[in-house]
Parts: sequence; structure tokens; C-alpha cells
Amino acid sequence: MNRLFSASRSSSQFVSKTKAKMSINKVSHCIFDMDGLLLDTEHIYEGLVRDIAKMYDKNYDWDTRLRILGTTEQMTAKIAVNELKLPITVDQFRQKFSELGRKRLRNVTWLRGAERLLKHLHANNVPIALGTSSSKEIAEIKMENHAAIFDLFHHKVMGSTDPDVKIGKPAPDIFIVAAQRFPDKPNPANCLVFEDAPNGVRAATLAGMQSVMVPDKAVAEEFRQEATIVIDSLEDFQPELFGLPPFPTV
Repeated sequence: MNRLFSASRSSSQFVSKTKAKMSINKVSHCIFDMDGLLLDTEHIYEGLVRDIAKMYDKNYDWDTRLRILGTTEQMTAKIAVNELKLPITVDQFRQKFSELGRKRLRNVTWLRGAERLLKHLHANNVPIALGTSSSKEIAEIKMENHAAIFDLFHHKVMGSTDPDVKIGKPAPDIFIVAAQRFPDKPNPANCLVFEDAPNGVRAATLAGMQSVMVPDKAVAEEFRQEATIVIDSLEDFQPELFGLPPFPTV
């Protein structure tokens, strides 16, 4: 197995499925990635790139997948074309990528703990925003069957088409823009980012924010180190660790 990936899990510190990476401070606002964190879509995206690569007898390797994970559609296309040496332009890749995505990204499902956490934060008046690398068109396709939950977000930043996002993850633009669009414009230190991808965690760090990482099982330990805490799923998140209202006791 490539050194970038490992099936090993984090050891326990707070609870059996939570590992702290650094000091934890109270926050007031939360910003969520979408793909691979809230919605079970990363396997679909992997399939999109893999199938385009196969059209040209190329293999979509794990190193390239890690570089692509969490990036904007523009950057995904650029990395794939360059790293896989595809005989097409970046624009041609994006066209194929979008065409396949429109067909395959409908009827996607929630990942464990996502609905519960979003409803809980909203019910307790914790401001929440979406910070996704997707384009507005593709994001809306994924959200169309889950409108009631996605309407709980104060606002949504779609990095691939938002004019204020100049550079996608791992640059901090998406999360900085998301924070600035809250009415009270919180200090970045008061924002908590939820991410699954190393590129997203790096973006949160560069934005001056803490992060909760819910990585794919294959992401190696070395690529989890930058997160404030690492958990197996959003079901394991303990809001009180960051000064947020705890889940009600059953």
C-alpha cells in the first residue's frame, strides 16, 4: 500500500473514537465541507476521475487522488490532466467531469451523524455555513433531495464558482469568505471547520481556524496531524469540547 495511505485508526484520548492533535479552544461559529463529510459522494467523485482516465488507458493512482481530494473543480481538472498525462485539455476534462457528475450525483445520501449535528447546532442557535469546493450547479444537484437540512445553513460558499474565492483549498479563501459572510463577521479563531480532506484541513489552518477531521480510513496518520481533533464520523463529535452546546442526554 502507498505510504500516503494506511488503514490504521487513531488512538483514543477523549473518547474511544476521538484523538486530539493540539490544544482546543472555544468557538462560536461552524463551517462545514460537504463531500465526504456530510454527503457520501467521494466514492462517486473517485469514479468520475477514474472513468475519464480509463477513456485514455490511464490509471487513477492513490497519490493523485490525495492531491485532488477537496479541491475545486478547476484544480481537480488541472491535477488530473497533468498528473495522469491525459491527452485532453483542462477544459475538456471539466466538461466530461460535469457531464458525468450531473448523472451520478443525484440521490446521494447523508453520512453518519451529519443530519443530527446540523439540526443540533441550528436548534441551539450556533451559526453554521457551508464551505464546499463544488460549483453552484453541482452543489445544488447534490442538495436537491436534502433541501430542508441545507436550508439550515446561514449561507453557502461554492468555491468553484464563487467570485470571492480566488484560490481553492488548500488555500484558505473558502473558509475566510465563509466567515466574513456571517453577519457578526467572527474572528477566524472563533470558527470551527469540519473537513474530511487533508487539503481542507490545511485550508482551515491557513485561515486561522480549528478543525475537526473525519478522514477516509485510507488517509495515513501523517496527513491527519494538522487537524485539531480526528474522529471516525460526525456521530462521534462532542460539541462541548469546543464550548458548544452538548447533545441532550438520552
